[in-house]
Amino acid sequence: MNFEYFISRRIRTKSSASFSRPIIRVSITGISIGLAVMLISVAVLKGFQKEISQKVVGFGSHIQISHFDSNNSYEPTPISIPDSDLQKIRSIEGVTHLSPFGLKAGIVKTEDQIHGVVFKGIDETYDWSFFTQKIVEGQAPAYTDSAASTDLLISKKVANLLGFKTGDDLRMYFIIDNTIRGRKFTISGMYETGLTEFDEMYILGDIRHLQKLNDWNSGQVSGYEILIDDFDNLNRISEQVYSTIGFDLNTQTIKQLYPQIFDWIEIQDLNVIIILILMTLVAGITIISTLLILILEHTRDIGILKAMGASVKSIRLIFLYTSTYITLYALLWGNVVALLLIWLQKTFGLIPLPSESYFLSQVPVSINLFEILLINAVTLFICFLMMLIPSLVVKYISPVKAIRFE
Repeated sequence: MNFEYFISRRIRTKSSASFSRPIIRVSITGISIGLAVMLISVAVLKGFQKEISQKVVGFGSHIQISHFDSNNSYEPTPISIPDSDLQKIRSIEGVTHLSPFGLKAGIVKTEDQIHGVVFKGIDETYDWSFFTQKIVEGQAPAYTDSAASTDLLISKKVANLLGFKTGDDLRMYFIIDNTIRGRKFTISGMYETGLTEFDEMYILGDIRHLQKLNDWNSGQVSGYEILIDDFDNLNRISEQVYSTIGFDLNTQTIKQLYPQIFDWIEIQDLNVIIILILMTLVAGITIISTLLILILEHTRDIGILKAMGASVKSIRLIFLYTSTYITLYALLWGNVVALLLIWLQKTFGLIPLPSESYFLSQVPVSINLFEILLINAVTLFICFLMMLIPSLVVKYISPVKAIRFE
């Protein structure tokens, strides 16, 4: 055991009568809380971004191909893409799924209520992985090649609003060339995502009903939905798809389709950055204050060590060892507390949220090992830089005056 580490250990383990012990405990608590707040803030931000992005993508996919003059309308101009071009799109690196869809505005009517909805037509190639996790009653519609299925998947919110239950018949009305045309369906299941704006709007059914209502042939659809394997490659893949399709077609990413939602998500980044900066500064200032108090309390000891021939570098190293111990011990407890709270929230959903305002019924959390290590490394680095500032005071302590110091 070297000399500097031995002295720093004695400072940390002094009896409770010493002022050092409570100061060290307060410092450890402060830094631990700061780190825990940073980890939880990042986990909540990433959780929000992940959950809301997944839900919006579940309704609209990552990329949509549509006609240039559709303008996000619920009565879009039909398009038809040759199978050769569709195969080229599927072969683009990162594309995991491609399927057609149709959109048409309609009205659901009961004996005493009406409700405007958007009928989203899909076929047997549709990826149900998102909705199967959100179905709360019944099951997803079953499609066959022989005839158009009458099964519908509606939201639990619409069902409660209009008094429907699984297995009930549902009649929808569409306006075609200023003429009202009705269709009778059967509710096969109900979903609930927490995205009120979408839950109140979308009903999923067989695309062949829309093709028949609009007098489209089997190859005409409102557009195509594309799913990709990495959200970070969204713009790159969208550009590749755009260069593959015809001149009269357009591609739009999910961010372009719903900019208001993704802008709201990005605003949260700024809030978390501010929290991270403030908490890091709090941790650094805590280390400075603690080290100054320790130096002040041990001024006489510093004078004696200097009188006995100890170098300024050795004495500074004593206090750097002490503050490093404080920081590492605080980081340990900060990680334990933060990860425990994150696990509890992820497992049991202890903190609820009003889904009308936040699109989620409980606070989401998500954090990976890289983010944990990065926050710890940055906190440790900032604290280490802060340690150097008060340790410079040792250089200016006179042995004669320090020995007389009371």
